[in-house]
Amino acid sequence: MGRTRARALLAVMASVGMLLAACSPSDTSPAASQSSRAPATSTATASAAPTPTHVGDWRIVALGDSVPYGTACGCTPYPTLTGAELKDVSGRPTVTTNDASPGYTTSDVLGQLQSDQAVKSHVGAADVLLVEVGANDVQYSSTCGYEPHCYDAGVTAMSGRLQQIVTSIQQLTAGRRVLVVMLDYWSVWLGGQYAAAEGTAYVDTAAHVTQQVNAAVETRAAASGAQYVDLRAAFKGPTYSYDETHFLASDGDHPNAAGHQQIADATVAVIRAFLHP
Repeated sequence: MGRTRARALLAVMASVGMLLAACSPSDTSPAASQSSRAPATSTATASAAPTPTHVGDWRIVALGDSVPYGTACGCTPYPTLTGAELKDVSGRPTVTTNDASPGYTTSDVLGQLQSDQAVKSHVGAADVLLVEVGANDVQYSSTCGYEPHCYDAGVTAMSGRLQQIVTSIQQLTAGRRVLVVMLDYWSVWLGGQYAAAEGTAYVDTAAHVTQQVNAAVETRAAASGAQYVDLRAAFKGPTYSYDETHFLASDGDHPNAAGHQQIADATVAVIRAFLHP
């Protein structure tokens, strides 16, 4: 992903005004077909992006899996909550389009960016892009079981496709200034007490795979100038030691309403820090 530092920081200072003045309406449309988790909390890297060509509402587009989609929540998912909070940051109304879908992998999102004309149009007109995907690339398998390093190859492949996703976003938004925000996961498998109920081997393996996935997301964000949201810190605290069960839906895998609000707050905090360093 292209989601370099000194240059990016200079670009930020020159572009904050343009970002705040940028924007125009968009439509809202969730996608369907994926089951994953998602998450971690805040951290930012300056993003060097192109230049807005419209004025009006902020257009926010979400890409990814079942977490941004809102599976098992029965609530307003975090992309929409983020859009509502960003109204205060930008001073402009926001319109959120949710193109995330349950079960989506990095291959699925890459496919959207390459061949789904509606998604390509949404991304091409976006001011803010929220991207959270990767957990479904490394789902638990009976083949690997609780051998942590057995999942490493899947993480490597996922990381490569994240790079392709960032490149595709850059191509679709060429000539415009767009803020890309990449989010990771509190756990790529079950979390909190739901994971604990599966035993120590499960918890340890899930922690290893989550760490690998999150490191890939953070690395791709830093390399591309995207902002990074560390959802593991958002759910489990700065030392990753808190029990996040109260942020999880009854399936133990997806965030509940409180979890989605926590993700939105962490995401808006990163965007605020970017706009007002």
